[in-house]
Amino acid sequence: MDAILDQFRARILAASRDGTPLLLRGGGSKDWYGQHVAGDVFDTRAYAGVVDYEPTELVITARCGTPLAEIEALLARHGQMLAFEPPRFGAASTIGGVVASGLSGPRRAAAGAVRDFVLGAQLMDGRGQLLSFGGQVMKNVAGYDVSRLLAGSLGTLGLITEVSLKVLPLPLREATIRFAMDEMAALRCMNEWAGQPLPISATCWHDGVLSVRLSGAQAALKAALARLGGDALANGEAFWASLRDQQRDFFAAPGEMWRLSLPSAASALVLRGEQLIEWGGAQRWLRVEQGVAADIRRVVAAAGGHAARYRAGGAALGAGSGAFHPLAPAVARIHERLRAAFDPAGIFNRGRMY
Repeated sequence: MDAILDQFRARILAASRDGTPLLLRGGGSKDWYGQHVAGDVFDTRAYAGVVDYEPTELVITARCGTPLAEIEALLARHGQMLAFEPPRFGAASTIGGVVASGLSGPRRAAAGAVRDFVLGAQLMDGRGQLLSFGGQVMKNVAGYDVSRLLAGSLGTLGLITEVSLKVLPLPLREATIRFAMDEMAALRCMNEWAGQPLPISATCWHDGVLSVRLSGAQAALKAALARLGGDALANGEAFWASLRDQQRDFFAAPGEMWRLSLPSAASALVLRGEQLIEWGGAQRWLRVEQGVAADIRRVVAAAGGHAARYRAGGAALGAGSGAFHPLAPAVARIHERLRAAFDPAGIFNRGRMY
């Protein structure tokens, strides 16, 4: 594996010297995410394999090119999981891409986001240096937590070569119940239930139906079901898997897909298009035939949130309507300084975020 790292380093140094942009890619399952990137493909899949996994310590360390499916299969054999439920987008997905994209699934509101589970990481920067951050335990950080900063960076800071992730036990039992209600009632219920001792691990409202997943011990589920009522969903596991992997018809329909991040207590938004609401109201998907970025972002910002154009649906982004919500000037300067520190030649995934 050292020989592979030497090859990576040589290519990065040559690209930095020549100013050649590199498109970091694992399985390519998330090439559509963010803005279009021009550059030479830098395939990371050769650097693969689980480095260390001790089930009793609830930590797994793997190289960037390791398939997500391989890691999840290993964890499942020991009754464990990646609790943030990363969307899989097919068998090609790699663990490096999981961390770089920073995307989480239905359990995120209950368990935490990708960055909450990143304990440590190795990064090869634009100078070819292999830098290590964090470690394999929770309390290992002094100063700025760079390892968690890499989650969602979309490869713009460097090549993530290795990550250590906290894992959790699989739930003992799970059950899914459904309620027929409108958007306002669903938002009210999700916020009320979030403040109560209920074993809710995921919520989803769409098309007049609120689905709720309960996870935990049998006694806890029995008490929650008696308290909440609702109609049982027999194939709950398949429902949440299709939501996690964004395989439901809502995500496959034509048009633009917007990802809206809001305070969970925010009221219903007055926006044209169809919505699907997750995470107790904190994540809302908006599908429109053709979105007007300024209008959508203005409404979402007024509610205290931000909006990302998740899938363009074949349409060009256009001037001033980038994939991600524009940054405040002070925050943009921090981004620029971080990138300059790790990638002074600006070769990694140039322009993918902003």
